[in-house]
Amino acid sequence: MFTPKLPTKLDSRFSVKKAHAMQLRLSKQVIRKDMIPKTIRYVAGVDTAYHADVSIGAAVVLDYNTLSVGESRKARIKTRFPYIPTLLSFREIPPTIAAIKKLKTQPDVFLVDGQGIAHPYRFGFASHLGLAIDKPTIGVAKSLLCGEVGAFNEEGWAPITDKGEVIGAAFACKREKPIYISVGHKVSLNRAIETVKHCTQVHRIPEPIRVAHITATEGKRRLMWKKR
Repeated sequence: MFTPKLPTKLDSRFSVKKAHAMQLRLSKQVIRKDMIPKTIRYVAGVDTAYHADVSIGAAVVLDYNTLSVGESRKARIKTRFPYIPTLLSFREIPPTIAAIKKLKTQPDVFLVDGQGIAHPYRFGFASHLGLAIDKPTIGVAKSLLCGEVGAFNEEGWAPITDKGEVIGAAFACKREKPIYISVGHKVSLNRAIETVKHCTQVHRIPEPIRVAHITATEGKRRLMWKKR
């Protein structure tokens, strides 16, 4: 596992153009085939909350069959990078990895609140995280970043295409607003869809990410009370 070196602040040495070039370069290392067990035992969800100059990363592990929470970890670090569209991973990788490092249970796959290859540079947060920790990851986003959504099939999902390439799938559970699934790393799109559908049985957001969001928000709330 490695943590990318990121600038503590943006200065004249930082270039969005160079960051995008790096994303394109690293996107070629993304593995788009299944390297996860046929039978998944544990699935993780990650999310990040922010308060002032602090990032609160959350990582939770659920039993795949029952979707019951087995482990929940948080990590607080100083926010190192501002929010820049298409460069979300630069901001969220450090707190996310800090939380993942605290896990005792090793999940078979991570569901990530963000894009995978359904990204203009084919290297969203889920793909970046997958390469960083060398684990299977799936991107699950609440909005479409690029591409066009096709017709929905009987299974409730529709392909997302961009420049002639299928980069993900829109999935609508119980006629709710769609979520957008894409390959992060070490997983095929079909397996990614199957996994997310299994984890999306009650709410619009898959249970691992929903629980991670609650955990991160809880950490933010506690930090706000401490600073009052």
